[in-house]
Amino acid sequence: MTQAAEDAVLRPHETGAWPHPLRAALAARIAALNDEHELSRHYAADAAEFAAHADPSTDGGDLKEVVAFMEKVAAQTRSVDAEDISALKATGIDDADIVRLAELNAFLSYQIRLIAGLRLMKGASA
Repeated sequence: MTQAAEDAVLRPHETGAWPHPLRAALAARIAALNDEHELSRHYAADAAEFAAHADPSTDGGDLKEVVAFMEKVAAQTRSVDAEDISALKATGIDDADIVRLAELNAFLSYQIRLIAGLRLMKGASA
């Protein structure tokens, strides 16, 4: 079911404004921000022309607002507010594409926590 969820958010039938390589770059960036470097490399391999967006040391360039939003949702979830959504809308991003970003972030949050839990379980059984 985890694989089905990953497919749904990284390779959905309806991509909206976010093609798979960009979704992969954003996923790689979020994983790197959470010190999950193996997972980051996994996603970065599919980032193609968006590979620069996978690097957390960059500002996101032409997608600066999107990258800033994704980072805030990933790292400062409690501080995300209506103004953050309004800022995305002001750049021309529609509601459905904002939801798609949130779905991607939610899945990464789940996946990163799942990996951490499995790592802890493996350490406990060793």
